[in-house]
Amino acid sequence: MGQVHSPDPVKLVIPMLGPSTAALDEAETALAAAFGDIDLRSEDIAFSHTRYYEREMGPSLLRRIISFATLIDPGQLADIKRTTNDLEADLAVAGQRRVNLDPGYLTAAKLVLATTKNNAHRVYVGKGIFAEVTLAYHEGAYCPWPWTYPDYADGSYNGILMEIRTRYLGQLREVRR
Repeated sequence: MGQVHSPDPVKLVIPMLGPSTAALDEAETALAAAFGDIDLRSEDIAFSHTRYYEREMGPSLLRRIISFATLIDPGQLADIKRTTNDLEADLAVAGQRRVNLDPGYLTAAKLVLATTKNNAHRVYVGKGIFAEVTLAYHEGAYCPWPWTYPDYADGSYNGILMEIRTRYLGQLREVRR
């Protein structure tokens, strides 16, 4: 029989999607107030993989990925997703979201993202929230699954994810000392 033990802490990451750098900056400020210091951020990357968000946020969207300095317990993911949903509503204008916030966590082996939408490849983690392993680390890169969203699957985010992974592994070594 396996022994029950607490999981390693994980690196909180929040990919954001919005219509402008200003909207992403405003969301980032709110996220820092909720979750603490941000230690890494990607450049703003043009998002053109789907038109799903255009009706609500307009065309020419930008993606930014941020990570936080403090490691978290992965069991906090449902609460974090509910907090980011509240922040999306707080930042909305006339009932329309200005940003989409997709919290998750990164480990040495995977990127997990939270969602309110169930599907065959998602696991319920409580409080109305599901999680999926969006990318798996293999042979030096984060690799997609058949269900991985196209913008994550095309490798565009591997650079920032590898930077976050390096930071995370250093932090994990410190935690284990």
